[in-house]
Amino acid sequence: MNRSNLRVVIMGASSGIGAATAIAFAREGADLVLGARGQEGLDDVARRCFEAGGRAETIVVDATDAEAVASFAFEARAILGEIDLWFSNVGAGVVGKYQNVPMEDHRQVIETNLISHMNDAHAVLPIFLEQDHGIWVNMISAGGYVASPYAAAYSASKFGLRGFSEALRAELGKKRRIHVCNVYPTFVDSPGFSHAGNYTGARLSYPPGALAPETVADAIVKLARQPRNSTVLGAPAAAMKLTQLAPDLIASGMNRFLDTWARRADRDHDTVGALYDAPRGASGVHSEPGRLHQPRSQAANKALLAGAAVAVAAIGAQLLRKR
Repeated sequence: MNRSNLRVVIMGASSGIGAATAIAFAREGADLVLGARGQEGLDDVARRCFEAGGRAETIVVDATDAEAVASFAFEARAILGEIDLWFSNVGAGVVGKYQNVPMEDHRQVIETNLISHMNDAHAVLPIFLEQDHGIWVNMISAGGYVASPYAAAYSASKFGLRGFSEALRAELGKKRRIHVCNVYPTFVDSPGFSHAGNYTGARLSYPPGALAPETVADAIVKLARQPRNSTVLGAPAAAMKLTQLAPDLIASGMNRFLDTWARRADRDHDTVGALYDAPRGASGVHSEPGRLHQPRSQAANKALLAGAAVAVAAIGAQLLRKR
């Protein structure tokens, strides 16, 4: 795609990665249509897009409602003329031991993280096929490769989303100008935890070294010009894929860590977060409003690589024992 005159749709645009991506595209002079459940959050992001040099129309939509998403896509195309890139970014999570989380909350996570993205694809693919071009960017997360204890439904949704996306790419293999791009960031310091359901009894917080939403946004803007099947952010791609060789080892280690964290962290009450209703007001881009993110230091990069090396070594040891 050309740098200018991009026509972009972002679903899940009212906070976090979606908001950061809208602003990043606005700096490119893009025309945007932004969708989410909350009008106040959308209005805040649209204002930021205007200040960044772009134009953004907002539409309140429930991404889990297939008919509503189809109408949203129709309206977005009418506004933009054509759709060059559609970013499926709606996501939710609930944290807690599987049996301690109500089944309806697990179901809502699946509806939000998997079904909503399927709704997006079903709505926009006919448009792409008619245009004979388009880029569908699918926010999956590292959770599409690495199982997440204390977030079983989240893991199910992200593993399923990766499979769905790869199957869709195969179906579109002969359409050279239509691309399916998956994005796999590690932890991102967005309002996501404040929106999550929480049944751990502990206060949720991001680990050190969490990615800035702007880092993910810049990678998505790059996909508009250089589409690629998979983009991994925050960890070496090879190390993340190697975890599949010994998934039980990695998941068990994470579970032990989370058991310890849940006992020692500051206490908090159980909550459904924003699983069922849009957050009140504007949530912004970061977990803490006004927080400034610095590029990851060389020391932090070394620590990340060292951690990846330890994980790979552990996997190798496990495989040798199996022999």
